[in-house]
Amino acid sequence: MSITLVIVILTSIISIVAMSNAKMKGELIFWPAVIKSSGQYYRFLSYGLIHADYIHLSFNMLSLYSFGVFVEEHLFSAPYFFDVKGKIFFLVMYVGALVISTIPDYIKYKDVYGYTALGASGAVSAVIFAGIILQPNLPIRFMFIPFDIPGYIFGILFLGLSAYLAKKGTGNIGHVAHFFGAVFGIVFTVIAVKLFSNNHIDVLSEFMRSILNR
Repeated sequence: MSITLVIVILTSIISIVAMSNAKMKGELIFWPAVIKSSGQYYRFLSYGLIHADYIHLSFNMLSLYSFGVFVEEHLFSAPYFFDVKGKIFFLVMYVGALVISTIPDYIKYKDVYGYTALGASGAVSAVIFAGIILQPNLPIRFMFIPFDIPGYIFGILFLGLSAYLAKKGTGNIGHVAHFFGAVFGIVFTVIAVKLFSNNHIDVLSEFMRSILNR
């Protein structure tokens, strides 16, 4: 069984249970002020196991499964970069993204008791952008757009929009987590492939070559 599927199943079960259990949800949610005052650092990870509602959960898990299996089994693993270690690197990236994507919000809201956040969006963004940086021309399609968008174009639009909306402070969506999760996915993949892969490829050079030779 893939690491991706394990994460999807575990997250779905815990999220569904927590939707009808306010106490459980409160114990798992990302709550910067409580982390600071009580040292509950596990919240940097546990918030990614719960979601606001079925739509939020479904969107994140479908996105994770669609991209995660591709990244885990067809890019990170043999015969590409990490062989049998691919699953370990994939898991490290996912868990790392959960932590890194929340640090900016922790710094900003650590003294604001009214701020909380939940959902695996930051980690999902990391997985998506790991796929894009390794396969920049990966076709991405949305239901409301009747044609494929190259992955690198989607990535540019996603990062630009997330940065703009984060600065603007629009709605309750964690645009900051989306942005930093995506950036972490790129940085982690570039460094991991360069230092630990079978062929030590310069991912950024290959990324540019793929775009220019398209």
